[in-house]
Amino acid sequence: MLRLSKKADYALIAMKHLALNQGGAPSVSAREIAEQYDIPIELMAKVLQRLVRSGLLVSTQGTRGGYTLSRPPKSISIADVIQAIDGPFTVTACSTEKHDCEQYSKCSVRDPLWQLRERIVAALSTVTLSEMATDQDVATAPVAVVRRA
Repeated sequence: MLRLSKKADYALIAMKHLALNQGGAPSVSAREIAEQYDIPIELMAKVLQRLVRSGLLVSTQGTRGGYTLSRPPKSISIADVIQAIDGPFTVTACSTEKHDCEQYSKCSVRDPLWQLRERIVAALSTVTLSEMATDQDVATAPVAVVRRA
C-alpha cells in the first residue's frame, strides 16, 4: 500500500496554504500554519525547514519573517513535496541502490515493480501545487477497476 508519512501530509497542507497565500502577506509563519490546521508547532517547523533545505521554500528571519514558496505553485509538483520530506519513492526493498536482498539476482517481479514505481512518480509529478490549491480535479490517469469473480 502506498501511504504518505504524517510529515508528508503536513508538508502538503503547508504548501497548499502557502500557495493560497500567494499575493497576500509577504510570508507566513510556522505558528500560523500549525494553529490553523491543529498541527504541533515543533513538527510543522521541522517540516518547513526540510522544505527550505530542499529548495521548495524560502525562509525569512525577523518579526515579519516566515516562509514563502521559492517558485510559482504551477512549477512545484506533489512528487517534489513528498520526495523532499520522505525521500525517493520505493515500493520494494530493492528500489534503492542497495541490493542486499537475497532474492535480487533471481527475482521475477523486481523489474515490473520498478516500472510501477516509475508510473507512480510520473503520476504524482503531473499534479501541481497550483492544481491542489485551486481544488481542481486531480485526475491524472485513468484508473482501472479489477473485479474478481
